[in-house]
Amino acid sequence: MVVHLVDGTYELFRHFYGLRRFNKGQDAPFGAVSGVLHTVLQMIEKGATHVGVATDHVIESWRNSLWPGYKTGDGIEPALLAQFHPLERALAAMGVAVWPMVELEADDALASAASAASADARVQKVCIWTPDKDLAQCVRGDRVVQMDRRSQKIRDADGVREKFGVEPLLIPDFLALVGDTADGYPGIEGIGAVTAARLVGRYGIIEDFPQEVLGERRDLALLFKNLATLRTDAQLFGDVEELRWRGPTDAFAACAAELGGARLATRADKSRR
Repeated sequence: MVVHLVDGTYELFRHFYGLRRFNKGQDAPFGAVSGVLHTVLQMIEKGATHVGVATDHVIESWRNSLWPGYKTGDGIEPALLAQFHPLERALAAMGVAVWPMVELEADDALASAASAASADARVQKVCIWTPDKDLAQCVRGDRVVQMDRRSQKIRDADGVREKFGVEPLLIPDFLALVGDTADGYPGIEGIGAVTAARLVGRYGIIEDFPQEVLGERRDLALLFKNLATLRTDAQLFGDVEELRWRGPTDAFAACAAELGGARLATRADKSRR
């Protein structure tokens, strides 16, 4: 079986701002939610059988207590923020496994699900649907891969090395040095991507860097590495078969009508296996 793990938060942002190109700022109350549901249904129509979607039920996480500049919900448009929880309810009604995260982030859920699924001998491949750089650390050979819908690329271990210049397992060390503006930490001043890849390629993990390489900035780099390292111990499912899509629940038709997308219910019924 192939397991598909979807970054629901990213997809919600993608659809919200994609619609902005056409709606002239007149946002439909659940336009982005409907877009995400159509995307997931499209995956199922193309043959996906086991699907899980991770969402940020709240933006803040345990990382905010470690770094004051870490990302928060500040600045997120109210029309977008108001669609977070309806998305979770709609996915559940559609019969899709959904993991709304509170203390952890959606990325931690994706990493945990990928780790658990890839440990199952019945799983042939795990596809993580997100372009986020930090998820590259989860890639394992060509068995656990990152699907970048934006660039239409499948990124296996060779692809991670080509893009970042380091092994997947060393992505947290790389990001600690270069920073991640999307997550709100700056990295180490004066170290760009080329230098970071060279240092990590030469010395390995930051803990093994000679003291003179980072000097007094070593502790800061280790803090950023902690921020960049995804948790893989979230207990999301007991058996991978829990991710099998068996069709929408009885509540989905009413949910789809509320979202203004009655066609969703028809598509979901036709896709039932």
